Amino acid sequence: MQFIEANGARIPAIGLGTWELRGRTCARIVEQALKLGYRHIDTAQVYDNEREVGDGVRAAGVKRDEVFLTTKVWTNHFAPNDLERSAKESLVRLRQPHVDLLLLHWPNPHVPLAETLGALAHAKRLGLTRHIGVSNFTVALIEEAVKACPEPLACDQVEYHPYLDQAKVRAACAQEGMAVVAYSPVAKGKIKNDETLLRIGRTHRKTPAQVCLRWLVQQNVSAIPRTSRIERLSENINIFDFALSGEEMEQIFELASPKGRLTDFGFAPKWG
Repeated sequence: MQFIEANGARIPAIGLGTWELRGRTCARIVEQALKLGYRHIDTAQVYDNEREVGDGVRAAGVKRDEVFLTTKVWTNHFAPNDLERSAKESLVRLRQPHVDLLLLHWPNPHVPLAETLGALAHAKRLGLTRHIGVSNFTVALIEEAVKACPEPLACDQVEYHPYLDQAKVRAACAQEGMAVVAYSPVAKGKIKNDETLLRIGRTHRKTPAQVCLRWLVQQNVSAIPRTSRIERLSENINIFDFALSGEEMEQIFELASPKGRLTDFGFAPKWG
């Protein structure tokens, strides 16, 4: 497993996203992922599965300090006292003394960012989390957050796959020593019939999804694909035995389009 170093955090390059995974399926997938060698598990308060994620982590029998566990605070808990309380509630559901990374899930313009970040930093100082970061932040918001936060931010978790150009966010994060963590890294499955990815995959005897994930990892990006299928778990982590050439990387970069974003809500920031 490769790791991405970011402001003191050591983030495994491949992780398991758990959005939409529920109940026993969620616990089983988390357990199997850890048994297959995954060491990075991502959840969130709003996924309503923190309890099952915690069950899966414990069932796997992997030492807790070997697992990089992330959860995210939902936007209606951004007021300082509320953030601390909700983070503690997440730990109760996970049945963990701390998480490794606590993120603000989306920007919330209705609460001053400096107040929320102060509370996030305080959660870190209380030992509720080892590292803190943000998710779905634009370049302007990253710059504002870094200035306002009393503790270093480890990452910005964003949608990132070959159809969405994230060069500006990557550059902003690199400048601040932050990692980029990619959700929807295989574009919600849209990549599986992509001619470019199929062709590159044939060269390396890899699937389009594996090519996609390798492309991200070679940019020093951590990818957290979600799956509910055990066979996909094995496929997604089996990307460390080949490398894409510079030319292949460029061909994949060229797949980006202005309409490439798949996750957009009314409350999302102006992406710019």
